[in-house]
Amino acid sequence: MTDVALKERDPSDVQVGPVDEAARLAREISESRAAESSQETQADYVKRLDQTYGELPAEEFLDVMINQEFSGRIALVSSFGAEAAVLLDLVSRVAPDLPVVFLETGMHFAQTLQYRRQVAEKLGLTNVLDIMPDAEDLKAEDPDNTLWQWDTDKCCNIRKVRPLAKALEPFDAWINGRKQMHGGERVRLPRVEVNGKFIKVNPLARWTRDDVQHAFEESGLPRHPLVEQGYPSIGCWPCTQPASEDDIRSGRWSGSDKTECGIHGKLGM
Repeated sequence: MTDVALKERDPSDVQVGPVDEAARLAREISESRAAESSQETQADYVKRLDQTYGELPAEEFLDVMINQEFSGRIALVSSFGAEAAVLLDLVSRVAPDLPVVFLETGMHFAQTLQYRRQVAEKLGLTNVLDIMPDAEDLKAEDPDNTLWQWDTDKCCNIRKVRPLAKALEPFDAWINGRKQMHGGERVRLPRVEVNGKFIKVNPLARWTRDDVQHAFEESGLPRHPLVEQGYPSIGCWPCTQPASEDDIRSGRWSGSDKTECGIHGKLGM
């Protein structure tokens, strides 16, 4: 009998028939649909965060947001205003090197700039970023620094909204100190929300005035120098007036319909 050498068949020599090709396509489509269904939407993610962590105390909540859910992808935005030290203190306990964005508008009270330095040093915050408006924008749109006198929205846009949008480009989420007790658009403020392409974290959303006062006293935090002069909410000097404790934001853009500077709109769209 003649020996016949059997050659191992090369897989590339196998011809794929119509049935095999159809099966392969069906499998790819099925896998693609499964992957799509497993991907959370931004809204679903926010809902899950709130359901999972929404009832945690503020410090624990911040720890999870900063060191787990958004590790390396989150920043705090602070005005260093009347209530700001409370949130800055909580952040300093869980991540003293967290990027803290301070919008240096060029229109702050001198007391605010002094307070910013004092608080950062006391709390050991090592990564406070002074974000200034674009020099070319100022030159073109507010060369004599008087824009606030006739167009506060545009002034805020140049000095706050645009610089913040640029500063937040490396991040996926940002923390702020808004609270429901501030009233206006904030009365239904959730702890976590979608904000344009960002997730916005509001750890103190449900805090009351008593909660804030207790935190200042318990931690021995310094007060903003203007608080004792009747300023319960503090922004840029041209658009901030003393206000009643019954409506703490009434001194902001007093006499106009404006209630927000614009940074809490949809950034990064």
